[in-house]
Amino acid sequence: MASHDSISDMLTRIRNASEKRHATTSIPASRMCCSIAKVLREEGFIYAFSEEGEGFCKQLVLELRYTGKHKQPLIRALQRVSRPGLRIYSNHRHLPKVLGGIGVAILSTSRGVMSDRTARKQGIGGEVLCYVY
Repeated sequence: MASHDSISDMLTRIRNASEKRHATTSIPASRMCCSIAKVLREEGFIYAFSEEGEGFCKQLVLELRYTGKHKQPLIRALQRVSRPGLRIYSNHRHLPKVLGGIGVAILSTSRGVMSDRTARKQGIGGEVLCYVY
């Protein structure tokens, strides 16, 4: 499957896997997807991630997290904000608060991919990639 928007493809795969209560999901590996996975791990939305395969066949395997005895997904929604056809940028004063601070906005900044909380602490803005809550 050739996707022009690898971030959107990643979010859709995570969304589908968590709806079906899968333990893991695999995504075609890229540097951006790896950076987003790091932020998801730091914020506690996934347990861990690892890279498998070599060259063009490299896959990023994410271990999804669930809560309660009914295995409710910790990731309730993933929403793509900035896309290839319409880029959305925000400075540090106007960074979005997702669900009043419960959720996380993932940003691509000049210092790498990070959450909105980290960007606020460092006083930098950037491209708003997606919301996770």
